[in-house]
Amino acid sequence: MAELFTRLVFILGITNLIGLFLVLFSCRCMMATLVNRLWKYDWYKKFYAHHCYYWWFFILSVLAHAVLALIIFGNDF
Repeated sequence: MAELFTRLVFILGITNLIGLFLVLFSCRCMMATLVNRLWKYDWYKKFYAHHCYYWWFFILSVLAHAVLALIIFGNDF
């Protein structure tokens, strides 16, 4: 069971990175110069329309990753 949770922690770490990139590349504040250049494309407007969902994906992924990591590896402090 511990091996399964360890693999899930690793997979959730990867989903954290994916979620982070989704949020960053769809955020008009953080990537303003890139977003301004991409805004003229319809595919980017469809991508940007889901920005709020990317945040939920990212937050839930980070929470699940943190909880499983604490369960498996504990807190050394």
